[in-house]
Amino acid sequence: VLGLTTWVVYGRVVRGEVLALRHREYIEAARVIGAGDLRLLFRHVLPNIVTPFIIITTFEVARIIIAEASLSFLGLGPGGRTITWGTLMADGRKDLATSWWIATMPGIAIMLTVLAVNLVGDWLRDELDPRAIKA
Repeated sequence: VLGLTTWVVYGRVVRGEVLALRHREYIEAARVIGAGDLRLLFRHVLPNIVTPFIIITTFEVARIIIAEASLSFLGLGPGGRTITWGTLMADGRKDLATSWWIATMPGIAIMLTVLAVNLVGDWLRDELDPRAIKA
């Protein structure tokens, strides 16, 4: 459910990119020399949309990890006997005074995972940005 509800973000970014690309000179030049719609789509539009799509995906993965852990902590996560970081933190809450690591370690795992995913997203943004000046 968390993954399905984020399609609006992708749609908004892809639409904005397509609208911006539509008036670029190289798109108009390709139209003038007779390129068809499919050629424009696969040769010029899609390669320029992939980069923002990948970057948004990395940041959305981090957001979804935190959202799932939060919902699981509150008892609203996947039912049954599914073990998640949020349920581990919720189960360790009662022993926090004597065994603090039971609740702390899943929290640290969430933090490190989200940090790693965000760093990968930031690195991808720097690597895939065609306007960036690389030394």
